[in-house]
Amino acid sequence: MDELKKALALYPKKTIDFNALQQISRAYVDSYEVFAREVLQLEEEGVLTMVKSKGRAMRKPSIALQYRVNHAKLKQAHHHIVQQFRMQFHPAINLDYYYNNDPKIWETDLPFLKKIDAYLRINGFPEDMIPAPERSFALVGDEKWLTEKKGKELLERVHLLEKMGIVPVSDPLQFAINPGQIKEQVQFHLIVENKTTYQGLLQKIEETTFATLIYGSGKAIIHRMEQFEQQYPVKAQHYFFYFGDIDREGMNIWYSLTKKRHVALALPFYRACLKKVAAKGKEYQRKQLEAEQAFLEKFSDKEKVQMEEKLREGYYYPQEILQTKELQEIWEESNWTELI
Repeated sequence: MDELKKALALYPKKTIDFNALQQISRAYVDSYEVFAREVLQLEEEGVLTMVKSKGRAMRKPSIALQYRVNHAKLKQAHHHIVQQFRMQFHPAINLDYYYNNDPKIWETDLPFLKKIDAYLRINGFPEDMIPAPERSFALVGDEKWLTEKKGKELLERVHLLEKMGIVPVSDPLQFAINPGQIKEQVQFHLIVENKTTYQGLLQKIEETTFATLIYGSGKAIIHRMEQFEQQYPVKAQHYFFYFGDIDREGMNIWYSLTKKRHVALALPFYRACLKKVAAKGKEYQRKQLEAEQAFLEKFSDKEKVQMEEKLREGYYYPQEILQTKELQEIWEESNWTELI
């Protein structure tokens, strides 16, 4: 019964016919009689409601040929299951995420949550920092779980990632330091997506108010930024700015960074790009609506329309559209304090 309920909770349509019901229940029941009894029980509970116009099967016990699926009632059942585990698990395991998301994620995560619960009850929270594969094996018996099998995402869902003493296994963050700013209480850091831009700006870093210039290397920056505090253990109030290509990939990289820490757009660079002639290309890039909206809302209506039109027409603005001298002047002369 519970297995059929779980399958129905994941069923995407509002109605389900006789054949589809049989199909999703084959893994859980071994005879028509058991199948029919379970369906009739769900009908009695209000989980399934007969579509009267379709009639009933001739075979006994007779079930309807089509049902409406009461997803609201199924969600209540799912919430009840999650609530039961909330009371059983270690109190530090936060299950709030699972109440309002796909029950399939809960089903996938539950075996690992049980292992994490057992680990915490025996060992408590670790006091030392160890590499991700070692911690991964200690938690669930699989050294690749954190780095290759979405274990990191699970720990984020239950609010445990930062408490597990995990040293990220990713390439080191690449950055240059401005020695004149290293003792400042408020420090600015500029992340640039491409190597050409990094090299162009590097020559002038000591003439800016920025403490570091960070080479993003495209998507790699999303994970490498996790090591910033370890590689730059300077006590200060840190503010990060990002400058990438004005294309969908650049928008997505910035948006992914913002989910981990506050990263502002380096607007003076972007606005200088918008004064140039856009380049043709990047039509293949996937649009992620949420990332694009978050990016565009940082600009004026006129700038927003311009970027939307160019992207729609298959154009983009690469960082390299700005010459080295322009990049350096913008970096040195812009008022970055008013942008934080």
